[in-house]
Amino acid sequence: MSDEQTVGRKSSGRRMAHAGRRIGSAARVTGRGLGRAARSRPTRRIGVALAVVAVSLAGVVIGLLLGARVDVDIGPFRAEMSVTPAVDGGTTVAIPPLGSLHVDSHQGPVQLSIQLGSLDQVRTLALLDDPYAITRASQTVVGDVTDGVLRLGIRTIAVAVLTTLILAALVFRDTRRVAWSGTLALLIAGGSIGVAALTIRPDAIEEPRYEGLLVNAPAVVGDVQQIANDYNRYAEQLQHIVTNVSRIYTTVSTLPVYEAAEGSTRVLHVSDMHLNPTGWPMIRTVVEQFDIDLVIDTGDMTDWGSEPEATYVASIAQLDVPYVFIRGNHDSIRTQEAVAGQPNAIVLDNEITTVAGLTIAGIGDPRFTPDKQTSPADGGLSRPVAEQVIGVGEQLAATVRGSAEPVDIALVHDPVSAGPLSGTTPLVLAGHTHNREVRELAQVPGEQSTLLMVEGSTGGAGLRGLEGEEPTPLAMSVLYFDAEQRLQAHDDIQVGGTGQAQVTLERHVIAGPVEPDPVDPSATPTPDPADPEADPGSPVPGPPAPSPS
Repeated sequence: MSDEQTVGRKSSGRRMAHAGRRIGSAARVTGRGLGRAARSRPTRRIGVALAVVAVSLAGVVIGLLLGARVDVDIGPFRAEMSVTPAVDGGTTVAIPPLGSLHVDSHQGPVQLSIQLGSLDQVRTLALLDDPYAITRASQTVVGDVTDGVLRLGIRTIAVAVLTTLILAALVFRDTRRVAWSGTLALLIAGGSIGVAALTIRPDAIEEPRYEGLLVNAPAVVGDVQQIANDYNRYAEQLQHIVTNVSRIYTTVSTLPVYEAAEGSTRVLHVSDMHLNPTGWPMIRTVVEQFDIDLVIDTGDMTDWGSEPEATYVASIAQLDVPYVFIRGNHDSIRTQEAVAGQPNAIVLDNEITTVAGLTIAGIGDPRFTPDKQTSPADGGLSRPVAEQVIGVGEQLAATVRGSAEPVDIALVHDPVSAGPLSGTTPLVLAGHTHNREVRELAQVPGEQSTLLMVEGSTGGAGLRGLEGEEPTPLAMSVLYFDAEQRLQAHDDIQVGGTGQAQVTLERHVIAGPVEPDPVDPSATPTPDPADPEADPGSPVPGPPAPSPS
């Protein structure tokens, strides 16, 4: 190859390399141009807008979950209101531990939750002491809820916007984008609450859905509207009830005064309060007017035995006399513990105590049946339940027979438990049936007679007392014991049921004690020849014991 050819090839190679570099440079320029096109202003704006929306939604949801709640006072209750994201809206009212009720109150993307907490002692006592307090409370409850919802709405919007601003500042680090995120959060939160407010259904309260133990509520309290109407009538007449309690004073002053023997003891027997707030003013009135030495409560102070109900027992401490209590079938162990925590209370559960000179034995009901499924509709007890109820009477009877000193009074909740106590003590007090009854138990030959006194409902059966056409009366009895701890007389006090005003007092003087019939072990009873079914091995019953007048 000649030198000219060699030089030509080298020159051609340089030209090709130079062309390649220009092509590469052009490709890079083209690529950069395409990248700039891909990152054009409209595309970038759409991406930023989507990011702002996502951050705003996340900020609103996080804000609702973390801080959209307020504490409010609703009547005597301390309650917590909160808002949570939801598809169908609505309102949930939680009443721990009973359950909850749900109301289709509104549409929209938020749900209102109200959780009732403990009773405020000061406001509860004000309801008990002031005859006009319940009327005022019923008028202010709507205002309490409305104020709470307004406060909650304002707090919800503020928390949602603040949370969104903090989140946007962490994500974008750009003032304009943070401002846009906060504005969008304001629109989302405010719009959601606005939709809920515009779709409110006030009549939805008449169609609640129950969960938990509250599933039994409609069956327990009857028709909601009817109960509400009756309770409104009760609230309107409550001042008349309290006013007419004073008629007890007038009634007593017109009766022949019972001259109790020196050293006598006066006992007030109450039972089945069932959370009725008017029961406590009645008890305090009688304790003061009759100079009571001791109060005996034979159970069912509450309805469901729940923790919020336990605050109801605080009024025991306001009585300046000892308070002896046994558990009823509506009282839980928690209720019993709450009573035992009162400074002047004594709780008996198969135990014996001496108070105001009287030796008292008592045992709690073996059942806990707040749903009232205690017995079948015909009023009878199933065999297992009957054996259980009678069994506690047998336990208490064994405790009484083993006592070193004679027992003056035995306490059971259900009168069915009283049978085994016949002959062990002169007096058995009970409740449970909401009907006053006084009768002699079947006498055991050779042993003392036993009088059973069943008290009515001191609380007028509570809210259930409004179910019938005639409200259940409020009943209690004052028992007079002489220096030898024998029952001499009793005053039966009755105030017309919830919404009524009549007050009556009946005095009964107890006949002399019934001595046991002497038993001759060598005597053989003679059967009645006219009775072919007579058992020659059975003793002939003695004459019936006289009943109290």
